[in-house]
Amino acid sequence: MFLQQLYLFNFRNIEEARLSFADRIICLLGKNGSGKTTVLDAIHYLSFTKSAVNPADAQNIRHGEQQFVIRGKFQEQETTTEVTCAYTTGQKKIINEDGRDYAKFSDHVGKYPVVMIAPQDIELIWDGSELRRKFVDSVLSQLDKTYLENLIVYTYQLKQRNSLLKSFAEAGRVDQDLLASYDHRLVPAAHYIFEARANFLKFFIPFFRDQYRYLVGDVGEEVSIEYQSDLRDKDFATLLSQNLQRDVLLQRTTTGIHRDDFDFRINGFELKRHGSQGQQKSFLIALKLAEFQAIAEKKKFKPILLLDDIFDKLDDERIHQLMRLVAQGQFGQLLITDARADRTLQIMETEKLNATIFRVENGKVTNG
Repeated sequence: MFLQQLYLFNFRNIEEARLSFADRIICLLGKNGSGKTTVLDAIHYLSFTKSAVNPADAQNIRHGEQQFVIRGKFQEQETTTEVTCAYTTGQKKIINEDGRDYAKFSDHVGKYPVVMIAPQDIELIWDGSELRRKFVDSVLSQLDKTYLENLIVYTYQLKQRNSLLKSFAEAGRVDQDLLASYDHRLVPAAHYIFEARANFLKFFIPFFRDQYRYLVGDVGEEVSIEYQSDLRDKDFATLLSQNLQRDVLLQRTTTGIHRDDFDFRINGFELKRHGSQGQQKSFLIALKLAEFQAIAEKKKFKPILLLDDIFDKLDDERIHQLMRLVAQGQFGQLLITDARADRTLQIMETEKLNATIFRVENGKVTNG
């Protein structure tokens, strides 16, 4: 898949920009805060229908304006399509393909897959389970439309159930029939999500381990991802019934796949506590490269890869290991941002890579 053209209007700090991409590799060079990440985030919008940086659509409108528009022209083999995302203050967001609006945004997710690697990804290791669930959900949502639909159902029904539990606590009584109507929709969605996550890890981990070994070499380090879930040993309906009294007391659902975690480990120990900075960085890059491989394997075409200022977070050896994969043609279209133009240009020259260069300064994008 190839993004040929990108148009931005009043998106974040960019007033207007028109970009055409002829090469496989595109470099966006400029100081921090100039608008480089804004360009990558626009591509993320066209893929996921939302920002990778700020999920609130209204906050992605350029200051003082009322609307943003993002438009991209994609090519896959002989087919060219145009995707538009537009949001106006006080109105519903619009996503359309070749002029036809989507009734459900979930129908769009996965058609134009994107993998983004950014400095804040290290939070996958350092922070809580929610980010790790979101990582797995993001990959699976691009691969399995039914998974995304069940995830939407589960998220909505969980919110409704928690509101119901709060009302039970306030009223001092439990309406079992009403609760059962919510659980009836919640339980099958949870079981589908659990099975999909478990099966995905079996598929994903070999890619991940191969990528980790490539990055660090044959140093005898064993990496793993362990799936932890309340549903591993018990039926969800049984768990809900057993935990009802506690749920009413705490006014929230205390068991379910919304509590799942993915435990990152190295040599049998928790990565966050026992992994060095270098091991953690290699683990993270391997995760993202495995995400790329998994999507390419399932989709039978390569997603767009976005590298946002990651050279600052990697040592020279890991940078060149990554760029050797680029030189070998392992990736499709690749967009790179860097605040140090000389570094990126030197890497391109060293690896003998052709690239289209854009300079970004104060929200202005020019061909460099």
